[in-house]
Amino acid sequence: MGLKKTVQIDGKDVVFKASAAIPRIYRLKFQRDIYKDLRNLEQAVGNSDEGQSNLDLFSLEMFENIAYIMAKHAEPDKVPDSPEEWLDEFNTFSIYQVLPEIIKLWGLNIQSDVESKKNFAKVSGK
Repeated sequence: MGLKKTVQIDGKDVVFKASAAIPRIYRLKFQRDIYKDLRNLEQAVGNSDEGQSNLDLFSLEMFENIAYIMAKHAEPDKVPDSPEEWLDEFNTFSIYQVLPEIIKLWGLNIQSDVESKKNFAKVSGK
């Protein structure tokens, strides 16, 4: 199942998908924890803008990897098999425009998962 969101990047519509599979896919592909990485990125970007960017290359790479995994999960047949090939499809790719959308999508996915567990508890009598 999961949730999808379309974000325009460099004039192109890109579909991102958040689901319970994302943490596992991300961990298998990059040997990292997506929860920690998203939290670190959110803190690093904060309220700053592109003109005042303090992000290091590692943070940018984390962001690109997260965006890639969520795009590949949404459209496996359309998205290339490597983040480099996928990123090569764009002239520009702003973390300040895309990351907030990914974080919102991830938040909605987590929120809907918590809601289903609450509903399950009501139905099952727990």
